[in-house]
Amino acid sequence: MGKLRIGLAGLGRLGQRYAENLARAVPRAELAAVCSPVEAEREWVRGNLGIETIYHSYEEMLADPSLDAVFLVTPTSLHATQIEQALDAGKHVFCEKPLSLDLEDCRRAAAHAANAGKRAMVGFVRRFDESYRHAFMHIEGGGIGRPFLVYSQTTDLADPSGAFLKFAPTSGGIFLDCSVHDIDLARWLLGRPKATKVYSTGTVAMYPPLEAMGDVDNGIAIVEFEGGRMAMFYASRTQAHGHDTHTDVTGTAGRVSIGRNPRADRVEIADANGVRNAVVPSFYERFAPAFVTQAKHFVDAVLDDTPFELTMDDAVEATRIAIALRESLQSGQPVELG
Repeated sequence: MGKLRIGLAGLGRLGQRYAENLARAVPRAELAAVCSPVEAEREWVRGNLGIETIYHSYEEMLADPSLDAVFLVTPTSLHATQIEQALDAGKHVFCEKPLSLDLEDCRRAAAHAANAGKRAMVGFVRRFDESYRHAFMHIEGGGIGRPFLVYSQTTDLADPSGAFLKFAPTSGGIFLDCSVHDIDLARWLLGRPKATKVYSTGTVAMYPPLEAMGDVDNGIAIVEFEGGRMAMFYASRTQAHGHDTHTDVTGTAGRVSIGRNPRADRVEIADANGVRNAVVPSFYERFAPAFVTQAKHFVDAVLDDTPFELTMDDAVEATRIAIALRESLQSGQPVELG
């Protein structure tokens, strides 16, 4: 196969970024079709990408025999079912994180993928960021001895527009929406250990409507893993300075840090107000190149029949831990994981 013919479902803000990447930045991919029930999104594709095959429904797109694979950038509540539908239709499938808001749905989708004739992958984009990959190789090479502790945070710029609050009821909560990335990173950087116990807490600092949803806009969590390994997570929706993702990994012979200063670029300004630098406004600006690398990895792995660097089981485990953190937040008690 020269190119992988892809249909993309979901053309919201992130879906449009995926569509642009597949159409322009992934040489072995051909964005052959898209689908959206929203006319404005379909019109965006016509005007910006020139894609001629545009479907109103996901089922219509799956029936297209010319497509080899689908990319899902749809609401999380649909992911598990849509993955199964794609596999049953004979398509490979890439799905944005998280796999599902429900653990049993995650397990069902993973089992379905294991027995399908096609392949499925859930996107945890930070694994494809150049800095995180460099850190992983350093750890794998013994550069910090035996890693045993991860601190990782995902903190977003405060959103005065109200868009976040509209999304919050279907997000699964701050740990499933934000910290699931950090959870996956911690497992990856610590050697994929099994979680044994979690505890979380949080506060509503800026968005009072979250209280009725059982959610918070700032949360902290501790996860204990087998073998004495540990992780601490911080998630926030209220940062004044911009999107700030960073991770520290401590080992018996050193420490590696990724993204400690969330720079927009390499410019640093010094004047009467002090020394400062600009910060990226959102996760996409921070990880834009990684989204392209991730898409290339999926396409190349399917075309060349090589392994994915992360598995459906990784996606299930990250969701399992994030759901347990949500349970701990709402109960105020630690949660034991079997």
